[in-house]
Amino acid sequence: MKQLPIGIQSFSEIITKGYLYVDKTQYIADLLRSGKYFFFSRPRRFGKSLLLSTIKEVYEGNKTLFKALWIENQWDWSQVHPIIHIGFSSLNYQARPLGEVLGEELDRIAASYQLQLLQAEVKDKFRELLGKLSASHGQIVILIDEYDKPIIDYLGKDTAQAQSHQQLLKAFYSVIKDADPFIQFLLITGVSKFSKVSIFSELNNLLDISLNKDFVDLLGISEDEIDVYLADYLPSIAVYQEMDLASLRKKIQSWYNGYSWDGKTFIYNPFSLLIFIREQEFRNYWFETGTPSFLLELMKDQKMYRFENLRVNESSFAAYDIKRLRLLPLLFQTGYLTIKEKGTYRYLLDYPNKEVRASMYQYIMGELMYEDPAFTTNTILDLREAFWKNEVEEVIDLIKSIFGRIPYEIFIANQEAYYHSLIYITFQFLGNYAEAEVSTNKGRIDAVVHTPTDIYLLEFKLDESAEAALIQIHERKYYEKYTHLNKQIHLLGIGFSSKEKSIEEWKLEHLTGYGL
Repeated sequence: MKQLPIGIQSFSEIITKGYLYVDKTQYIADLLRSGKYFFFSRPRRFGKSLLLSTIKEVYEGNKTLFKALWIENQWDWSQVHPIIHIGFSSLNYQARPLGEVLGEELDRIAASYQLQLLQAEVKDKFRELLGKLSASHGQIVILIDEYDKPIIDYLGKDTAQAQSHQQLLKAFYSVIKDADPFIQFLLITGVSKFSKVSIFSELNNLLDISLNKDFVDLLGISEDEIDVYLADYLPSIAVYQEMDLASLRKKIQSWYNGYSWDGKTFIYNPFSLLIFIREQEFRNYWFETGTPSFLLELMKDQKMYRFENLRVNESSFAAYDIKRLRLLPLLFQTGYLTIKEKGTYRYLLDYPNKEVRASMYQYIMGELMYEDPAFTTNTILDLREAFWKNEVEEVIDLIKSIFGRIPYEIFIANQEAYYHSLIYITFQFLGNYAEAEVSTNKGRIDAVVHTPTDIYLLEFKLDESAEAALIQIHERKYYEKYTHLNKQIHLLGIGFSSKEKSIEEWKLEHLTGYGL
């Protein structure tokens, strides 16, 4: 079996060093033949850089690299063009002005074609490069990777710097508008989609294919591609995990599949999937590569923490502006939410999979508790164990500890948001054996926890008695939904005091006439 190309973004390195390559060349050929100016956004670690590297090798006519791949005998390899390939992640704009390092990159590209640029301003230098390169080598292929990184890196930290980079890039890309005779093909990739007014105002012929049905699996790994390229890696993992292959595939799917841009085609995050195959352990690999700090700040500012089953319209995918950041477009574009269903102008958004959902709960809970996210997992595991052992007093103490870590003045100022959000996130974080805000035909109960032998129905009351919580459970007969499961049903009413920022009283009742 071939080595897995984890973190390798160079197509030539993958091929020449014998790494596994999931053949995407048919999709790439379709893209190259379907137009001229394209924009394509995908979350980080989805293979955008590898895509551009592959296109570069195609347009440089390196047919030998594509031996046995789909495109080998389906492309005119005499189509050789000069390449302007700019990857913003490789530019050191953190230490020096963006215009300066971008200008040096243009000089480097020019020198590789034995050209010298005389202009000083980066906008003028770009225009000069396009003219001279096309005159000496023919129409140019422009590949721009992570166009938005100089902006995203400063969101939530230095808005003035983000805006400065935005204006410089707007001027830079405006050069392309009048350069049509010089250009064979253009592809710009990034994570986010800033408004055309703010970045690509002059490029009104730039086609955004991010949600185009023909390119939904241009990146990522499909279920069929697992069968073709990765099936041989799985038997040893099944043995290690002590699972049969069918169960393993189902678990892998729940952890790492689920990304979709049309609500029909669901694909795997390639980074997480390949690391899982190497490590053979179910973990949150994608989230570990970068924490969404500015997104968490936006959640706190906008008091939004619940993102399951969101019904939205097309405007939710609209471009956003640096001065008015909108949370849902950001969460979608950065990969924390994805399309689960698509209707006519309406979409259902949700977390893609268990990896993203569990990690997001961990970070949100850490933010709400003013706690390092790493410690929130321990609290949840302790809570799970307490339910499993039917240690209700320990359950109450743990819930108290969750609220007890919030600074008093913060809690009082945001009482409703903190109270309901923390309860919701806590029980959602418990995973497959817990539910938060469960709907019944009589109403909605705050939380339900399942153990192998028992079911706990929890109702919380803010500044009301535990008895009032139990009365509501009985009046609305929340337990009727679970009486067929042959488990002991427990009703737990909890009265929470906003003044004390803690549980004031609780009452436990074992439902008779049902269960074991």
